[in-house]
Amino acid sequence: MKSKLIVFVLFLIFSNIASANVTLPNIFSDNMVLQRNSEVTIWGFANPQEEVVITPSWNKEIYKIKASNQAKWEVIIPTPKEGGPYTITIKGYNEIVLKNILIGEVWICSGQSNMEMNASWGIENGDESVKNATNSSIRFFAVPKLTATTPQNNLSGTWTECTPETMKYFSAVGYFFGKRLQEELKNVPIGLISSNWGGTPAEIWMPEEVIQNDVILLEAAKTRKEESYGPNQPGRAFNAMIYPLAKFKIAGALWYQGESNVGSTVYDRTLSSLITSWRKLWKYDFSFYYVQIAPYKYGEDHFGGSIIRDAQRKVLQEVPNTGMAVTSDISPIDDIHPKDKKSVGTRLANLALANTYKTNRALVNGPLYKGIYIEKNKITVTFDYADGLYFKDKKADLFEVAGSDNVFYKAAAVIKDNTVVLKSDKVKSPVKVRYAWKNTDQATLFNKANLPASSFISE
Repeated sequence: MKSKLIVFVLFLIFSNIASANVTLPNIFSDNMVLQRNSEVTIWGFANPQEEVVITPSWNKEIYKIKASNQAKWEVIIPTPKEGGPYTITIKGYNEIVLKNILIGEVWICSGQSNMEMNASWGIENGDESVKNATNSSIRFFAVPKLTATTPQNNLSGTWTECTPETMKYFSAVGYFFGKRLQEELKNVPIGLISSNWGGTPAEIWMPEEVIQNDVILLEAAKTRKEESYGPNQPGRAFNAMIYPLAKFKIAGALWYQGESNVGSTVYDRTLSSLITSWRKLWKYDFSFYYVQIAPYKYGEDHFGGSIIRDAQRKVLQEVPNTGMAVTSDISPIDDIHPKDKKSVGTRLANLALANTYKTNRALVNGPLYKGIYIEKNKITVTFDYADGLYFKDKKADLFEVAGSDNVFYKAAAVIKDNTVVLKSDKVKSPVKVRYAWKNTDQATLFNKANLPASSFISE
């Protein structure tokens, strides 16, 4: 009797092995978008040495791979130009057919609450945007809030078509970015992956070892306080909400975060390290566009927000293939969640259209501090993207100058040949300049594209 029981148990075990199902991470589902004109990795799990056969309908080629002794498999498949819908058939002991797949442009949208914010929160013209959101060639993948102490293989979620119901609860910045891209790229399908968490610091979105191996970042991370609304430990969201996406081919990433790092004096190093770590994980230097945080009343400290804005500006010079959307003209100072998300998404999209897709030749950046030269009691400030410099409403009161004592005084500012010439009776020998250096300062200096100048302080 005992021997029959053993035989029966062994039969069940081997039957289970023989019929082990091929499975896929949830990032592969019906309705997904794959990156066009590219080589995409498709991966999954199967019994060790099980042969997996993948057949995409766009080229009808057959790709065969055997699962490793770790029960994993992956295959690289070329994608054509934009189009669809297509199917992908994946066969092992079982068969999976992924349907309604589009080939287009894929972007990750990440950060804290201003990226998470959707139309249901109450955005400008939200009801009208929701009503008009039916667009079967924009697709969404929303990553749920998850944490992990080690990098994960998978995460929950599924791809959905853009409808009024799905758009209402998806990142508004992401949606408006995708909508603007599609207008210019002539209906190329857009896939948007939203992975964000309100109130979180940048440190949780990057590998823990990056912070552990950098004394400066580690000291900054130690100052993070525990919060009830989200994690503060390095790597926790990265492990669960970014790492599982890493082999999924993307055109680039959007980032809207920084409010929870106000108080940091090393945010440029933090953000630079985050971008570098993501690119290392994906193994290519994809485009990375981010939003400069908006003016806001950050309590007694008058400069914490300005320091973050200036750090974000510096990252443009430190990290290649990046761009920054300045928002200090479209944000009230008493709301940390500005409701004009369409302008933010559009500005990010215009950066991508100019720099990633090369279809937009218009001026897409606001004036960015370039340098100063000093002549006796005057300082001349030069800017990149300075064509058509003007002061909005003729207000020229956000510039300050300081001498060697580092005490700043308001300066009279005059625009001359697309530079700004500064002078203060209180500073006879100026050496430094700063602009829009209070937390609540809203831009007054613009260029001909009506884009605002970034806050800055000269070094």
